[in-house]
Amino acid sequence: MKIAEFLNEQAVTCSLKARTKEEVLRELVQLLTRAGAVQEQEAPALMQILINREALGSTGIGQGVAIPHGKSKKIPALIGAFGISKAGVEFGSLDGESSHLFFLLMAPEDSAGPHLKALARISRLFKDRTFRDALKHARDEKSVLKILFDEDQRRH
Repeated sequence: MKIAEFLNEQAVTCSLKARTKEEVLRELVQLLTRAGAVQEQEAPALMQILINREALGSTGIGQGVAIPHGKSKKIPALIGAFGISKAGVEFGSLDGESSHLFFLLMAPEDSAGPHLKALARISRLFKDRTFRDALKHARDEKSVLKILFDEDQRRH
């Protein structure tokens, strides 16, 4: 599975303003609504799904990366949003470090396989320090997409 299959290209930002975990989640959900991938009226329910998931354990996987994710009946297909926080946000990561790179993944309620494959793909790609650093220093969304898709292609 490739990131291009589920990342909404209009739901990418290299300038998250969020200072808290909940603000990060809200901004990422807003990216999906603005991109037309999610209906505006679904945003509060998606937020609750993500908050409930975080209550089970942080999706901050360490090394400055977090992959908040959830499942909803209202999501017809796997979708993703990506955001970068230059300042970093305390996300409860296992390594205690702030998170800078956030990959939001939302899946249909009955999609275990694709959801898990996407999470595994993102986790594998983001283990690479050079890749993470390139994303952190990307100057605009077009650069972010190029870095993401080039690395995804290279590692397929």
